[in-house]
Amino acid sequence: MIKFIGEYTAKVDDKGRVVFPSALKAQMQEGNGPADLRFVIKKDLWEPCLEMYTLAEWERQSEEINSKINPLNRDHSAFWREYTRHRCIAEPEAKLGRMAIPKTLLESIGAGRELVFCGCDHKIEIWGKEQFENSSLSSEQFISLTESISLK
Repeated sequence: MIKFIGEYTAKVDDKGRVVFPSALKAQMQEGNGPADLRFVIKKDLWEPCLEMYTLAEWERQSEEINSKINPLNRDHSAFWREYTRHRCIAEPEAKLGRMAIPKTLLESIGAGRELVFCGCDHKIEIWGKEQFENSSLSSEQFISLTESISLK
């Protein structure tokens, strides 16, 4: 499994394209040969950001969740429909690394012209730069949260 690390800024052009950070691309290719650069992008459930998964990771997670769903259960069907709604597949161009992110997804997180790609282990979060800067916890908040989570 690919582990993404680091924070990288990028600008959105007039056509809604952004250059995928070369450092993240390199992390995908380290020791793995040619990388499959297809991603699934979706809105995060709790935060004003997008989540970006490699296609392989998206398929793994979707299979895991789908295995717990009963297609004859109305609530399960409604959940699955919403879970798969507003997703897109994005693939950076081979030469320049540009990729298109649908305007509706960028608008859903209030993104302006600058984005932050944040490597979060098995996924990449995409934030509007201002939202990303405002999402940071203070040291005291982080310590309190750390103490409240049991990491046994």
